[in-house]
Amino acid sequence: MAKARTLDRRRKSVRNIRKITRTMELVATARFKRAADRATAATGYTRRVNMLVKHLSRSGLQAEHPLLAERPEPRRAILLVLSANRGLCGGYNASVLRLAMANWKRLQANIRECRLEVSGKRGISAFRFRKIQPNEAFTQFDDRPAYDDIDVLAERYMQAFETGRIDRLDVVYTRFESLGRQYPVVETLLPMTQVMSEEEEEEEEVGLFGVRPVQYEMLPSAESILDEVVPISFKAKLFKCFLDAGVSEQIARMTAMKAATDNANAMINRLAMAYNRARQGQITSELLEVISGAEALRG
Repeated sequence: MAKARTLDRRRKSVRNIRKITRTMELVATARFKRAADRATAATGYTRRVNMLVKHLSRSGLQAEHPLLAERPEPRRAILLVLSANRGLCGGYNASVLRLAMANWKRLQANIRECRLEVSGKRGISAFRFRKIQPNEAFTQFDDRPAYDDIDVLAERYMQAFETGRIDRLDVVYTRFESLGRQYPVVETLLPMTQVMSEEEEEEEEVGLFGVRPVQYEMLPSAESILDEVVPISFKAKLFKCFLDAGVSEQIARMTAMKAATDNANAMINRLAMAYNRARQGQITSELLEVISGAEALRG
């Protein structure tokens, strides 16, 4: 009977774990839907603003902006890594940190002064475990980052770039394209000449309706419009990076918890079969003992 009791205790334990993983899966699903709605809404806006900046910068009116200035030989750089505050999300953190470590080593080899800024407790602890102390650490950003918080961060980066304290800003995060496609990327946000993706370049060439982009008439001047639009574009792009990271984290957690729940169901079924066999064997053994005792009394 001890073996059957042990199997029964294990089955109850796995059932309790299944309740937890199932609950976490449902929570991640609800958070994913909210985060995906925000990320999807920001995608179109960010793309159109970036295209507007590209059109204005190529308008032929000699309009320039400090955030668009190329730095041929950057001497100071910042690497911003977006990870999660929590685990139990499969390989989400591992893939981001693997890419971040490789990019950090490359920057240190090519650029004189490098600063490391990490968002998320998992990323912070991972770098500290490797004896790398981040210059800045953020734990306030989750799957629903506030635009006001990103705005403060973006203002600091823009001021540092315009005053020459940094020459380059790279962001390592997980890009969200769809429910079935998320992947870690490194994007150079400053200078903003590399902010356009290949898809945006293609869309720029043909336009939304199969025609060439519209020629702009800018009043009062192209410079004043760029002064207004370029910072908005940078803030939108940085905010989009945080939104993509948040929704990708929830997708990874939802997938991991679903797999854990399915594994728990399979384990419960195996333990139930083993328990039934053990219990059947125990009952058979007890019946044989009773029959043997009765035979002995008859003799």
